[in-house]
Amino acid sequence: MSATEQMRAMLDAMMGTARNGEATGLQFNDPSVCKSFLLKCCPHDILAATRMDIGECNRVHDLALRADYELAQKKRDHFYDVDAYDHLNSFVSDCDRKTEMSKIKLAETQDKLSDEVTSKANLVHDLAEKIGKKLAAAEAKGAEGEVDESMKLMEEVEEYRKLKVEAEQDYRNSMPASSYQQQKLRVCEVCSAYLGIHDNDRRLADHFGGKLHLGFIEIREKLLELEKDIELRKQLRRAAKLTEYEVKPIPYDDKDRYRDRERDRHNRDRDRDRDRERDRRRRSRSR
Repeated sequence: MSATEQMRAMLDAMMGTARNGEATGLQFNDPSVCKSFLLKCCPHDILAATRMDIGECNRVHDLALRADYELAQKKRDHFYDVDAYDHLNSFVSDCDRKTEMSKIKLAETQDKLSDEVTSKANLVHDLAEKIGKKLAAAEAKGAEGEVDESMKLMEEVEEYRKLKVEAEQDYRNSMPASSYQQQKLRVCEVCSAYLGIHDNDRRLADHFGGKLHLGFIEIREKLLELEKDIELRKQLRRAAKLTEYEVKPIPYDDKDRYRDRERDRHNRDRDRDRDRERDRRRRSRSR
């Protein structure tokens, strides 16, 4: 993206579609606009350029429309968080189903271990995950200039490494050497990636601090945030829609005109009834 395009995008994000005068073209409330994008939580954006890149969203993403929405939302509630919740809930549910399928596939393809050995393998996995997460967090703190926090996390990493060495030794002693060399995998509960029991700290830090894993954390946290009040929000949206269709009261300055129309209608109905009665009597006499 060129410097000019970056400046244009920045102005769109700050000022919306009306930054050059009257707003024209597509509006933020058009059905073709992505409501999740307006709330900064569309999975298509968050997971872009990762192993699980799902391509471009089939709805419109426009920074200027997001700015228009944020301004309009201050004046009236549009309840787009309900649409975003439905979108994220569907996406996460689909990912969770794929995770369960991956677990079943692993169970079918990997050698079955006894409950005792499986428990020891899971302990190694758990400690490895803690090391990876702490190491990724320490690197992030260091990059932000928070050296003390980074050093404190690294101390925790060293403690977990000692525990992991003991757990690995216990796991190794519980099974034949030939079986131990096989890569025991499991599926990451957050992002569905495969993690190996022999993965080194660098590999684990790259995973837990990577864009894919952090992107899924962002999506799941946003879903939990929206889920807290979703039932209330749905009720409020239904009530707001009903209010839109209520019959509007007649303005005071139109009441005289309304009464005149009602009086004229009443007179026409009365004259019509008289004509019908007159015609009925004439037919009766002619018999």
